[in-house]
Amino acid sequence: MRQKARASWKEPGARMVWCAAALATLAVLLPAAGAQSFGLKNVQGKVLNGQDAPINGAIVYLENKRNNNIKTFISTDNGSYRFADLPADTDYSLWAAFHGKKSSQKTVSSFDTRKQVNIDLKIK
Repeated sequence: MRQKARASWKEPGARMVWCAAALATLAVLLPAAGAQSFGLKNVQGKVLNGQDAPINGAIVYLENKRNNNIKTFISTDNGSYRFADLPADTDYSLWAAFHGKKSSQKTVSSFDTRKQVNIDLKIK
């Protein structure tokens, strides 16, 4: 009886085929791993007074808890603010100030998986 010849991975040709297959597998899997990254999120809302009326010109602060950098936004005519394209794997503190008064501080958690986080800030 004749035995079938089996290619060994030790043979130069088989080693090249094995390496090519491994590289092709990595090329397929690496982009998929990147798709599992945290991505970006937006934080937006309104700044309101004690009677729930919008406040134009309030300063909204967003503090990155990883590096303590602070971004600001001046609320619009209808009290709106927006911080876009924030790294979603970071915690943030958020508050507003207007004419010497401040809102309570809110936290945006990295565990919050929403891409769009809406938080209204009330200054009394």
